[in-house]
Amino acid sequence: MKFRLIIITKTKLLAITIVLAALLLFAFALRKISINTMNFYDPIYKGREDEKEIAFACNVVWGEEYLPQLLKLLKDKELKITFFIGGRWAEKNPELLMNIHNDGHELGNHGYKHLYHSKLTPEGNRQEILKTEETVKSITGCKTSLFAPPYGDLNNMVIETAESLGYKVVLWSIDTIDWNTRDYNKILQRLEKKHHNGAIVLMHPTKVTIEALPQMVATLEKYSYEITTVSDVIDSVQ
Repeated sequence: MKFRLIIITKTKLLAITIVLAALLLFAFALRKISINTMNFYDPIYKGREDEKEIAFACNVVWGEEYLPQLLKLLKDKELKITFFIGGRWAEKNPELLMNIHNDGHELGNHGYKHLYHSKLTPEGNRQEILKTEETVKSITGCKTSLFAPPYGDLNNMVIETAESLGYKVVLWSIDTIDWNTRDYNKILQRLEKKHHNGAIVLMHPTKVTIEALPQMVATLEKYSYEITTVSDVIDSVQ
């Protein structure tokens, strides 16, 4: 009797092992099917890798006191870059926005109130983007087609909503972190370490950006990069 009980225990253990293995295989297969069929959305972090081009992307929701000098530096260097504009900022600073536009820079959409878009509803996202689009267009006559979510905060819903409105969603591959940097040399070090073909360099209108910009341009020119707009570097990427 004792021997029979041991045999039954081993049989049950084998059966349990087989069942668990089958369940694991089923779960893996189900996960694979889900991954293959789920609709994933991807923002654009960088542009073409076969061209020696780098884009400057400047988010504007504050820093208006530094914009005239920033625009002068860009004009002196004969550079055109992309400015992602906050809608509420545009309403308060229409002349500065017109100066950016008149200098030939590309205008992008940075939402209206600089909110965390992943925390909004789809309709909330639509309103943030469309209100900014309408504001920028009413001042400059220019319709935006690129969307940079504030804080880089997004999820599939944010991207899907923006794309449904005809926007390409843009992030960055090099962050200057100029909003939290006092020493412009740190910006130069980040650029020196991370520069690459098709890079999108995130910046803001700050004092340290103005200090760093001439050397940033010189560094990139040393490596034979052309500094241009986001649309230029992402052309044909998506």
